[in-house]
Amino acid sequence: MKTTFTLLTALLFISNFAFCQDFSKRIDSIIKASYDKNPDVGISVGFIGNNKEFYTSYGKLSKKSKVDIDKNSIFEIASITKILTGNMIAQASLEKKLKLDDYIDNYLPKQYILQKNLQNKIKISDLASHQSGLPDFDFQKLIEINSQQPINSVTKESLATMINQSTDLIDYGKFRYSNINFTLLGQILEKIYGKSYDEIIREKILKPAKMTKTLTQDFNVKNITTGYNPEGGAQEFLLWNVTAPAGLVKSNASDMTKYLKALLKNENSISNAALLAEKIYYKDEKREMGLGFNISTTDNDTIFLKSGDSMGQSSIICYNRAKNWGIIILLNQRNSKMRQDLLNQIYETVLK
Repeated sequence: MKTTFTLLTALLFISNFAFCQDFSKRIDSIIKASYDKNPDVGISVGFIGNNKEFYTSYGKLSKKSKVDIDKNSIFEIASITKILTGNMIAQASLEKKLKLDDYIDNYLPKQYILQKNLQNKIKISDLASHQSGLPDFDFQKLIEINSQQPINSVTKESLATMINQSTDLIDYGKFRYSNINFTLLGQILEKIYGKSYDEIIREKILKPAKMTKTLTQDFNVKNITTGYNPEGGAQEFLLWNVTAPAGLVKSNASDMTKYLKALLKNENSISNAALLAEKIYYKDEKREMGLGFNISTTDNDTIFLKSGDSMGQSSIICYNRAKNWGIIILLNQRNSKMRQDLLNQIYETVLK
């Protein structure tokens, strides 16, 4: 019996190893082909399958740099930050700090005074699933003011004024993507924990997942990538401010793969919260939403994904809990079509 068990274990190991090697080779081939067609766009990819990590990258840190991009090169993960915020909200729920169906009124900082007809209407889960009906930033106007740092003019005071002056909820209960929603979630986290968002994300996400290279307020490091807008112009990394919970974390393929590993591993604070965040909090004919990410189910195959676009970079993260794989794709150009095409091709030909 012992010999049989040992043999079966060895065969299973060999099978998993062969699968992972094939997984790695096929994804690398797709990424290389894309880079060959778009040599000005640097790419860094991390993926995990059967608990094995693999990385591939192409391009330089910038158009002027001779340094290759690798798994440790820093990118803006942009709105992928929202799933980190969503996970922390789920952790707070599991810790009994809040309930997801609680109204936001008593959780907001004291500078917020909602109009009477808006009181006791918006739930915390409404914010996290983009159905609060609250107004959002006018990014086009902000870009016209400062194309390099459009969110610089957003402050705690201006944000509170915008919310306090809102007299109606636009399409409450219907999906409308909102950065303000996640900015408010970050402020809710700060109030219930009595700490800054920066401190909370380090305590709840970065330290448990061993994401030692992920950056928040200070990203003055040598291995930072330069971002480029769709026209090829260089773009500064967005500076840290009150909107950080909606999209200002900087990271790399290595650390984001560690986050995926923590998500997929059983019985830890991040994975336990993820199971709560993966429930459906909004659904219509076009989409299903968890806490901060999209849920896609086809042929009994469920994947969870979130994309991100800063002024000069694009990214996307995706994982399948049942099949135990996850992938992060980082580009140093704002190119939402390219990152979506890459994920679609990898999913259809390798992961499906």
